Amino acid sequence: MKTCLVVDDSKVIRMVAKKILQDLGFEVQEAADGSEALEICKQKFPEGVLLDWNMPVMDGLEYLRALRALPGGDAPIVVFCTTENDMNHIQKAIEAGANEYIMKPFDSEIIQTKFAQVGLL
Repeated sequence: MKTCLVVDDSKVIRMVAKKILQDLGFEVQEAADGSEALEICKQKFPEGVLLDWNMPVMDGLEYLRALRALPGGDAPIVVFCTTENDMNHIQKAIEAGANEYIMKPFDSEIIQTKFAQVGLL
């Protein structure tokens, strides 16, 4: 079973994303911020990461840069899922190593389509 880490400071968003991903056959872990997510990844990398941008402690971009700097940290497929939709944010995310970008609000169809595009489904 493929694994996905959902990183978002909103418990509701994590809950919705977890349900969608479980329905798609993923084993799902959750983290409330980038720091917590990084600790999970240091134990074992997930195949995919669904990542929010704006979070306390460590935001999504900081987490992504730290993840990619880890040995083997280039392996997880990272899909940003955020309200930040301007080209500047998208460009920064891609430059930092994001594989894809989803706008909030999202639904099952959007996640399924993007995850298929990046090879997670």
